[in-house]
Amino acid sequence: MIYRSKAPLRIGLAGGGTDVSPYSDLYGGAILNATISLYARASIEPLSEGKVIFESADRREQLSYDAVYPLPLDGKLDILKGVINRVQKDYGGLPSSGFRLTTYVDAPPGSGLGTSSTLVVAVLGAFAEWLKLPLGEYDMAHLAYSIEREDLQQAGGKQDQYAATFGGVNFMEFYGDDKVIVNPLRIKEVHLHELENNLVLFYTSTSRLSSTIISEQQKNVTDKKDDSIAAMHHLKEQAVMMKEALLRGSIDKIGEILNYGFEYKKQMAKGITNPQLDEIYEAARKAGASGGKISGAGGGGFMIFYCPKNTRFKVVDALNSFGGDVKRYTFTHHGIQTWSI
Repeated sequence: MIYRSKAPLRIGLAGGGTDVSPYSDLYGGAILNATISLYARASIEPLSEGKVIFESADRREQLSYDAVYPLPLDGKLDILKGVINRVQKDYGGLPSSGFRLTTYVDAPPGSGLGTSSTLVVAVLGAFAEWLKLPLGEYDMAHLAYSIEREDLQQAGGKQDQYAATFGGVNFMEFYGDDKVIVNPLRIKEVHLHELENNLVLFYTSTSRLSSTIISEQQKNVTDKKDDSIAAMHHLKEQAVMMKEALLRGSIDKIGEILNYGFEYKKQMAKGITNPQLDEIYEAARKAGASGGKISGAGGGGFMIFYCPKNTRFKVVDALNSFGGDVKRYTFTHHGIQTWSI
C-alpha cells in the first residue's frame, strides 16, 4: 500500500503577522486567507529493509537513515524528521522495517505561500492515513504548529497550518493559550470568480528567510515599540475590512484594502520590503493595479496585485519585464485530503 496526502498552499489577503506570538497572545490577532490550487504532497510507502528513506522531489534531495527513532535533527530535511519524531513520540506505531517518504511542494521554500507549514500538514496527513491517527482538523493544525514552533524552534505564526488543514476562504482569530477560531466564509461563487480573475499572483524569483523578519517583529512587540504595535493593530482592522468587502461582494474595494495593509505592513519590521520589491509594486500600480501586497512575512517570494476591470493584462505585461513568473491558480474549497492505494 501507498498512503498519500495533499494540502493546499494559501494566499494571505489581510491581517498578516497578527497571528504571531506575542502579539496574538496580548492583543488577539485576525487574518483572512484563501487556499489555492498549489499543493504540498506526501506519500508513504512501507519498506522491509530497516531504513527510513526521504525523497524530497522538488528539492532533489534524498536521504537514508536506519529506522531507529527518534531520527537525528542534523540540518537535513529536519522538518520532515520533526514530524516523524513527534508522531512516534505521541502515537507510536512506526515500524522498524522502515518506510519511504516522498514529498513535493508546488512552490519554492521561502516564497510566502506557507510552504513549510503546509508540508508539515501534508506529511501529518499521510501518517494519519497510514496509522489511522485520531486527528480532527483543529488537532492536526495545532500539532503541526507545535512541531514547527516547539520541537523545531522555528519562528512563525499560526495561520498556515490552519489554512492547509481547513481549506477555503477563512477569517481566523488568534488568542493567548494557543486558542484559534476558524470562521469559514460563505462567499458567492460569482464574487470568488471575479476575485480570482482580478488577483494576479506574481513570483519575484527571489526567496527570503522569513524567520529573520518574524523574529524582529516579535522583538518589536516584546520591546513595546509603539509604531510596530500600532501597525499590527491596523492590519487586524484590515482583516475585518477584507471580510466585509468579500461578504458584501464589494470586490473592487479589495485593491485599496490591500494597499492600506501594505503601507502598515512595512512598519512592522525591517526587511519586509526592499527597493526591488518597491519598484515592482509601483510598476504594477502604474499599469492599473489598485493595490497589492508581499505574500507571507515579506522580503521576497510572491506578490499579489488586485487589477480591477480589465487591467490585469497590462499589469501582467508590466510584471513580466522584471523577469519573474505570473502563476495561474484557482481558489480551492478543500483542505488536507488523504487516501491510500
